[in-house]
Parts: sequence; C-alpha cells; structure tokens
Amino acid sequence: MRYAINFTPTAADPLTIAASQWLGRNAFSGEAMELPFIRELGLHEIAFNTAVPRRYGFHATLKPPFRLADGMTEPMLLRHLLHFTGQHQPIPLPRLEVVRLGNRFALAPERPCPDLNHLASSVVMHFDAFRAPLSEAELERVDTERLSASQFSNLHRFGHPHVMDEFRFHMTLTGPVGSTEMPVFEQVLKRYFDPILQRPQMLVNLALFVETEPGAPFLVHSLHPLGSVSARRIA
Repeated sequence: MRYAINFTPTAADPLTIAASQWLGRNAFSGEAMELPFIRELGLHEIAFNTAVPRRYGFHATLKPPFRLADGMTEPMLLRHLLHFTGQHQPIPLPRLEVVRLGNRFALAPERPCPDLNHLASSVVMHFDAFRAPLSEAELERVDTERLSASQFSNLHRFGHPHVMDEFRFHMTLTGPVGSTEMPVFEQVLKRYFDPILQRPQMLVNLALFVETEPGAPFLVHSLHPLGSVSARRIA
C-alpha cells in the first residue's frame, strides 16, 4: 500500500467535477465518469492520452507516493496530518491556467506563489519520517541520467527528484501527447477549463490519497482542512 499527500478541491467543487469528467474517473468515489464530447477529439483519443493521470486522480502532488516505514501506521499518519494541517492556514492560489510541461498538459499557477512552495517543502520534510526508503528496484526505474545534481540529491534524500527547490505546483491533465496533437489538445483544454478557472481557487485542505495495491488507482482517503480548530469552527 502506498500513500500520497496532495491537494485537490472538494468533491463538489466545479473544478473537481470538470477535471474528473475530463480524466474519466472520480478520485473520491473511484467511479468511472463519462468523457466530455469534444468536436476536435474522439473519445478514444481523450481516453488514451489521459490514462496515466486517470489512475492518480485529479490532484497536485505535495508529498509524492510512499510506502510506510517500519513502525509507522495509518492511524499515526492521520494523527500527524491532523496536527500538521492545524498549524497551517489556507492559501489563496494565483489564477490557474493550462500549461505545457514538456509533452504533457497541466493546470499551474500563472505566477509564483512563495507560500505554496513553502507549504509543499514543509509537507515533504515533516512527513519524511513516515516514508520507507526506496527499494533497489524503485531506484532502478528512475532515469537518473536525466536528473540534475539537485534532483539526484532529492531522489536519495526525500525519495523523489521534484521536491523542495525542484517543486512546481501542477495538476496533471494528460500523459505524454504526440507533437502533432499538442496544438489541438492545448486549444481544447483551454476552451474546456478557462471558464471554470475564472473562479478564484483556495488551497484549503490537504488530501490523503491511497493506492491499495501496486497498480491500483489512487483514491482520496480523507480531506484535512487547513487552519486551527477554532478557525475551522468560525468558517
């Protein structure tokens, strides 16, 4: 079993609903969702190019997937997550926009957000004691020749190359897209998401995701609101 600490809007949020329909799966219920009808793309094209993010569910990764270290349990992780979220406040997100990340598409803030980067680094460091070290097999699956010195250091220190100074907040929308299809997907995704992205987004919770067995789709285990208990009651 693996866990991940992510951000995702609530199940009823319009962005969650739209993204779940685009990916074809709801990470809260685990249920398949009917793909949207888009004139320029066939349903098979959408399904094929969203297969990877569909398994992980709509989210932004803060603490990448990890197995629990020896002596750590799920109840312990939940207690620490509850305590951690009580010590941090919600963060207004810069407007999200559709961006290219290499040969993939994602939603990402239109400008840097230091508070967001600080929270992500805090999550990585605080919960690293719960992470089992990477196995030799897991390390062998990483293409280390493509990593920078900083990314290589992160891989061995925190179990993933794209954390700490290498972190970029993003919510993945596709797997690798062919170069000839990139312009069509970019146009479609902007048209599909831009009306929803006009609405301000807040990072108001941390979400614990769980993969029950290797290769299984990740599901939202629980949402943990940011802010003190008293502040949550007032809200």
